Amino acid sequence: MISTARAPRLTFADRITNRRWHLRPASPLSVEPVRVPMRDGVTLRADVYHPAAEAHGTILIRTPYGPKTQAAVPRQLAAHGYRAVTVYSRGTFGSGGSFDPMRAEAQDGQDVVAWLRLQPWYTGSFATTGASYIGYTQWALLNEPPEDLKAAVIFVGPHDFAGHTWSTGTFRNDLISWSNLIDIQETASMPKLVIDMLSGNPRARRAMKATPVVEGVRKEYPKLPWLVDRVSDGDLASSQWAPMRFKSAIDKVDVPILLISGWQDIFRRQSHLQYQRLRQRGIDVALSIGPWTHLQGAGNAMMHTEMLQWFDTKYGRLDVPARQAAVHLEVTGGGGWRWFGSWPPAPRTLTLHPDASGRLGAEPAVGERTFVYSPDDPTPSVGGNDFMTGGYKRDNRLAARSDVLTFDSEPLTADTEVMGVPVATIDDRTEHADADLFVRISDVAPNGRSTNVTDGYLRLRAATGATTIELDAVAHRFAAGHRIRLIVAGGAFPLYAINPGTGENPMTATVRVANRHTVSLAGTRLDLPVVGAR
Repeated sequence: MISTARAPRLTFADRITNRRWHLRPASPLSVEPVRVPMRDGVTLRADVYHPAAEAHGTILIRTPYGPKTQAAVPRQLAAHGYRAVTVYSRGTFGSGGSFDPMRAEAQDGQDVVAWLRLQPWYTGSFATTGASYIGYTQWALLNEPPEDLKAAVIFVGPHDFAGHTWSTGTFRNDLISWSNLIDIQETASMPKLVIDMLSGNPRARRAMKATPVVEGVRKEYPKLPWLVDRVSDGDLASSQWAPMRFKSAIDKVDVPILLISGWQDIFRRQSHLQYQRLRQRGIDVALSIGPWTHLQGAGNAMMHTEMLQWFDTKYGRLDVPARQAAVHLEVTGGGGWRWFGSWPPAPRTLTLHPDASGRLGAEPAVGERTFVYSPDDPTPSVGGNDFMTGGYKRDNRLAARSDVLTFDSEPLTADTEVMGVPVATIDDRTEHADADLFVRISDVAPNGRSTNVTDGYLRLRAATGATTIELDAVAHRFAAGHRIRLIVAGGAFPLYAINPGTGENPMTATVRVANRHTVSLAGTRLDLPVVGAR
């Protein structure tokens, strides 16, 4: 085969990226476009990024996103001595076939590896990397791990799209937001994509607010028939979801894996589960967590520095300093970046109880508080791990709403660090048995500014008593003088679907009713995993 690679060179953009990511000096590279055959006759577009000198190894990236947004990582890998191979998912950016997200990635991944082994430049082993959906393609491959796979770096990557979408009992709307991006990514300009994201995806919002939602999805996204199927089917045991679930991969893989997540990332629960299970199995696993949302993390310099270091030490076997410890994370609230041997550190439990006056204290209280959730004016999601508009946000307006209960501790007399998984027990009874429950912990500064820290969510099919909700894992310092705030509500839109109150699938329901919640304070508490001095 005649090579179509251009002469090796290093562009101005390569030099800027190298400096921005704080990487070691880069070398020239070349790019070769190729086609990769699949077993069903479809061929996929791929780009091979060749280093100028002999390669340290081969790194595979499989993505549904285009080269304009995805070229930086393979170019930097090649500029630092690795041969990077980017393969575009079927039906995207010149690859044959149709894009049916998540369903074909396991089989196609094995076919790509079979093709890799036949190439004259193949180094005899390979590693994988990538973020988000590209992290998912790694887990799909790891479900049957090839013997020549030697290392992986998975940025904010889920192993189970079905669980992410429906595991709370209701629908996470970020699948619609992401599908909006997929629908326009090959035709819209980069400014249009950015404006659409910054404006909160108006077309996606229209679909989410429709009654029923599935018809809104059908109207707004006629070119995405698979989205209607995903929206309509909340049965995690259905055959539709089976090809998208790779939890078993966590129990099969045995290569060094670096997991990179964000405290406000949409997939952070799955990243934490991956770390815990791999660590239990004795796998060489490391975890890095920053204060990022899903979209913020992919471009973070530290993530790419740690990626290259991981490959240099675990795969390329280069003479570079090793990682300082297994876990590297930022303690939010001003606690700074820290290294840990494992995560989470052994905590003690601080239990706080709400009372009728809105205080949060050490002693159990009696009484009850009520609020009404209205689907006509759904409680908004403010910040948190939302795909488009998440992050750390001021949430005072949320706390002040009449459909929200808020409980504040007294000002803390010393810094209090919460590390691990907070657990809320909410004794909630509702007028209609079908209800959602949203729980948040916020940090209230001495000036009254409230900022979200972590959330939990669950759909209740029989809201008739105490319900335990695990919030997302956290490492946060509540500074002396600050207050710990507990927020309880009946929804979080548009992060989650509007609860209909009728027991129907929220995406196909044609009737929605308001629902009164009555919270018994005697059976309600917040358990915080706290480290440090008492």
